[in-house]
Amino acid sequence: MISLKDKSAIVTGSTRGIGLAIAEALVEEGVNVVVSSRKQADVEQVRQRLSEKASTTVLGKACDVSDFEQVEALVRYCCQELGGLDILINNAGIGIFREVEQLSPEEWRSTLATNLDGVFYACHCAIPEMKKRENAFIINIGSLAGKNAFPGGAAYNAS
Repeated sequence: MISLKDKSAIVTGSTRGIGLAIAEALVEEGVNVVVSSRKQADVEQVRQRLSEKASTTVLGKACDVSDFEQVEALVRYCCQELGGLDILINNAGIGIFREVEQLSPEEWRSTLATNLDGVFYACHCAIPEMKKRENAFIINIGSLAGKNAFPGGAAYNAS
């Protein structure tokens, strides 16, 4: 069994839901964590909350994973502040649920950019840094909607 103690992690989409639960669990296991979401105020609130009960370092940085430069900056921030990156949890995602004819091209693109491009961007930026570490790993959180499509979820199901 690999010890997570003193490892460094980025969790995208970690200010609520599954991402927050993952960040909390990592902190409890002794992992230094960078929490991230699009809104800095949300990131700071979660960072403070996790820091209160953490024996590890909890940092936060806003990042829209659909923007390559922001993802690049997030990975760079983690490596500079925590000395490297061992764990990447790609959790950020959005869902816009409408019938295809009601879904705007911008909503389609936004969903795919976040749910697909964001995972690629994070992996692309993180892998070179993670190769410098022992026992580094990436976990990509997905949805069963990819296998079990549902009405009104065209972009979400596709992504």
